[in-house]
Amino acid sequence: MLPLFLLFVILPIAEIMLIINVSASIGGWNTFFIVIITAFFGAYFVRQQGFALIQQMQSKVNAGQSPSTEMAEGILLLIAGVLLITPGFITDIMGFLFTLPFSRGPIANFVVKAIISKKMGNVHFTHSHFGQQPFDQGSGFNDTNSQNHTPNNDDIIDAEYTDKSDTDSKDRLN
Repeated sequence: MLPLFLLFVILPIAEIMLIINVSASIGGWNTFFIVIITAFFGAYFVRQQGFALIQQMQSKVNAGQSPSTEMAEGILLLIAGVLLITPGFITDIMGFLFTLPFSRGPIANFVVKAIISKKMGNVHFTHSHFGQQPFDQGSGFNDTNSQNHTPNNDDIIDAEYTDKSDTDSKDRLN
């Protein structure tokens, strides 16, 4: 509730007040031209950085790495584009912060870490063995060292499965 209130009520009022103060200092037309020029430069920079970001994402994917930070940077670039074409000085400053690589990278890293920590807070890990005996007492595999085997990082298997028990039972009925 509070972020929406800040975004839709407080930010526009602050923008209007700042535009009025700047306009009183440098003139209405000068303020108007500054707002228009920042929108054009902002759109240009967002487009330029967007193409560079797409190339970074493609090279990470081709290298077999996850482009999670680049995806967060892409979202920040999208937000930056909206902020830069919105008239006002506060939104322009925030938009340029999201556009420039030296400030966008740390912000994106912060966003990714915040999302991961929030998601990991909801995950509950369990540990189970396949079989009735622990590995060090023999796991039942035909391994010559199975009697003295202790689990290590090489024993971790990352896998996905699909439960087809419902579809198999329906197929047997037909």
